[in-house]
Amino acid sequence: MSVQTQGTDTAGEPAVRKARTAGPPSGEDRGSRSSRRGAAAPYLLLLPALLATLVLLGWPLVKNGMLSFQNLNPRQLIQHLTEWNGTDNYKEVLTGSDFWHVVERSVAFTALNVVLIMLLGTLTGLLLARLGKRMRLLLLIGLVLAWAMPIIAATTVYQWLFAQRFGVVNWVLDKLGWHSMADYNWFGTQTSTFFVIILLVVWQSIPFVAINLYAATTTIPRELYEAASLDGAGAWKSFTSVTFPFLRPFLYSTTFLEVIWVFKAFAQVFAINEGGPDHLTETLPIYAFVQGVGNQHFGVGAAISFLTVLVLLVMTSYYLRMVLKQEEDEL
Repeated sequence: MSVQTQGTDTAGEPAVRKARTAGPPSGEDRGSRSSRRGAAAPYLLLLPALLATLVLLGWPLVKNGMLSFQNLNPRQLIQHLTEWNGTDNYKEVLTGSDFWHVVERSVAFTALNVVLIMLLGTLTGLLLARLGKRMRLLLLIGLVLAWAMPIIAATTVYQWLFAQRFGVVNWVLDKLGWHSMADYNWFGTQTSTFFVIILLVVWQSIPFVAINLYAATTTIPRELYEAASLDGAGAWKSFTSVTFPFLRPFLYSTTFLEVIWVFKAFAQVFAINEGGPDHLTETLPIYAFVQGVGNQHFGVGAAISFLTVLVLLVMTSYYLRMVLKQEEDEL
């Protein structure tokens, strides 16, 4: 009677075991591969957006940075010359007093607008949450119409409203007893021109804040308000202990977006009075356009626009650092 023995390889391991390892992958291997593919899927989905951002934003930013180191005027454009002048454009801008006055004006303009937008937008959003269905629908329609109006169209309407001779605002103020305002020139001084611009920017921005804040209030569980009322909390206490903690992340992100949107506002400021009177309402985007395109010093204009981006990055980074620090303290 012969006994059949199991063959072994050179290492002394059974051949059967070796055959098993050389077979198809196990379920565990297939699961690890599928998990790796699943982890890479979000990055693949983001790839088209990243490529579009690099092409549409990254390349123009690189070209603008290159122009900021060139002496580019009409003569160079006509003759197709490239004259590199190093940091002369930046020295000309940074050593001049006009640039720093415009920076201060732009920061103050942005801060005032953002405070008014967030305050009035938050109040409007909370009002939407308290209104009945019909009044809420009516207010939402008004907000959407104001939000959907094109910027230049809205600016033209405000120019008509505040026109010196036939403006509705002057006519109403005259009828109410302020006869000195009958022919008042709203675009003749820095303060009055900024008043009209701020009113326009705030009016255009409130719908975004109000509608999104109202949507955020709908996610707050009603049980929390019931528990707060059982504990004897009034309206203000319910807002500070229930509503505001839920809305805090939204307020942070919305404030961040509004800072960017207001700081780079160009159409409203330029269309109202082209940065006048006497360049006293110029913000950094207007100043870069006037120096670059208006005065045809394209290298200087590119340097100003690049510095504008840096100022905006400094402002937003400081704000983000404050937000992150506050979130860490809460944890």
